[in-house]
Amino acid sequence: MQKPPPAWLMDGIGRVRDGLSQLRQVVVPANLTVFEMVQGGWLTQAMYAASKLGIFDALATAPATAEDIAARVGSHPGATFRLMRALASNSLLKQERDGRFALTRLGEALRSDAPGSMAPMLQFAGHPKHWEHWGQLLYSVQTGKTSLEMLRGMPAFEYLETDPELAAVFNNAMTGLSDMVVDTLLPAYDFSKFSTIVDVGGGHGRLLAAVLQQATAARGVLFDLPSVVAGAGPVLEASGVSDRITVTGGSFFESVPEGADAYLLKTIIHDWDEDSAVAILRNIRKAMAPHGTVALIEMVLPEGTPYHPGMLLDLEMLVAAGGQERTAAEYAELLARAGLRQSRVVPTAGPLSLVEAVPVHD
Repeated sequence: MQKPPPAWLMDGIGRVRDGLSQLRQVVVPANLTVFEMVQGGWLTQAMYAASKLGIFDALATAPATAEDIAARVGSHPGATFRLMRALASNSLLKQERDGRFALTRLGEALRSDAPGSMAPMLQFAGHPKHWEHWGQLLYSVQTGKTSLEMLRGMPAFEYLETDPELAAVFNNAMTGLSDMVVDTLLPAYDFSKFSTIVDVGGGHGRLLAAVLQQATAARGVLFDLPSVVAGAGPVLEASGVSDRITVTGGSFFESVPEGADAYLLKTIIHDWDEDSAVAILRNIRKAMAPHGTVALIEMVLPEGTPYHPGMLLDLEMLVAAGGQERTAAEYAELLARAGLRQSRVVPTAGPLSLVEAVPVHD
């Protein structure tokens, strides 16, 4: 997998992209630009169908015709060609002069075995049940309530406890997201100064394992719901640091492991409303060492309305989880309510930043 460029370069590329996008919006007729925006949901479903069929994996070793791929994955040849042609039109595949299709650099990222694969995230984003939640965004905007709870009769994480298939898809997506976070976070932040690191809501432990590979003298505690950490074994064993990790099941609304000097939370606080988020952070403040550190890894929203993937992720929180994305100022206010002081916000080469906080002492 290609090493991500430094954060300053990514920021510069983003500014150039925004400028070109604004220029295009001035030059291209507005209705044509809006029509292209409307097609965004169609592209997600096209990518999802190809991923579910295994098309990106089938092209991993060599280019192939749509007919060959259809025979391998068990799909309709003509429809498969139309799907692959659409993906090629959107730079996920390319069609050779002889008619065969091959993976592009973007398509490689959707192979299930690719380092940092986005296939698990795509499997969640395109899942039919998840699509139903987004189909009721209007309800969420009208009421301020999650469409998921309206459709399923219970909050998101309670529902996942009742739906093992969707829960597995979600947890795999979060593990896949950890791969992206690892590549951009570790070059930006030094965890080696800590002796004990608790990954709160750490899922299968992919991020914690990578952090401990950097912080070679530290020990880690993987903390999440018992049903979630039950699936952590393969990830931890493959990491080579499982002997330095203690796995603990529990709820962060009740308590978290005590006495550590670092508490890591990746995309946890954004899942929750203000009061719930403060309750989580207060439990951490109560448990942490006197001079400990809290590290929140979140899509910190910029002020104003420049393009940022967190803007749409914020609507995902509205539809499904009931939380929200926040600006740096909003995180500082949230942390203050829990007895913590935001010390800095560390940008990375990816869309997520690290919000660092320390305890406030009377």
